[in-house]
Amino acid sequence: MNDWISKVLAEPDLLRMGHWQRLEDHNLGMGWLYYGLARLIRPRNVVVVGSFRGFAPLMFAHALRDNVEGGTVYFIDPSLVDEFWKDPKRVDEHFATFGVTNVRHFLMTTQQFVETDIYRGLDEIGIAFIDGYHSEEQACFDYEAFEHLISPGGVTLFHDSLRVSTAGIYGPDRAYERRVRFFIDRLKQNPELQVFDLPYSPGLTLVRKSECQLLDSESP
Repeated sequence: MNDWISKVLAEPDLLRMGHWQRLEDHNLGMGWLYYGLARLIRPRNVVVVGSFRGFAPLMFAHALRDNVEGGTVYFIDPSLVDEFWKDPKRVDEHFATFGVTNVRHFLMTTQQFVETDIYRGLDEIGIAFIDGYHSEEQACFDYEAFEHLISPGGVTLFHDSLRVSTAGIYGPDRAYERRVRFFIDRLKQNPELQVFDLPYSPGLTLVRKSECQLLDSESP
């Protein structure tokens, strides 16, 4: 595991984008949480919406590889930032460089993905990680697209969830305001949900159904 961490953090682009990583002490930051949750929940399926260079998909995929149950990461990213995710062969090679072959990339938006047979065939998701376009409206769409598929004990994670700021990742002519926090505020008003914020870097929020809701759903 230490050699794998060293290899991941040796790639400068995998140290970026606010997951609280640190090269000096080989610290995966919030990557420990991504990996640990996937080992704990043992999901068959993980969905990741958006990733600059694949840090979160790598963490989840490595965890699923280490689980005896295996599993697949469904990674949705239309590659609007640059051309990085455009070539399927290059995408597979990128993940294989880090020893994972269980990431399925979909070069599309969530709106397009929900129209596919792959989406219609998903029966259960243990973890959904939402880190795509950071508008309030898109965060809502991404959440609602997968919320009904989250397994009992599963969790949805929102990255960049606590601060409102201007994002220029798509270029100066396409700058916009990150407003995921406002959608999180709406979720916190729902008594059927447990919502927990981690205030590191731009923030990470965990959302899951309350225990009462889980018990009700299991009742005959």
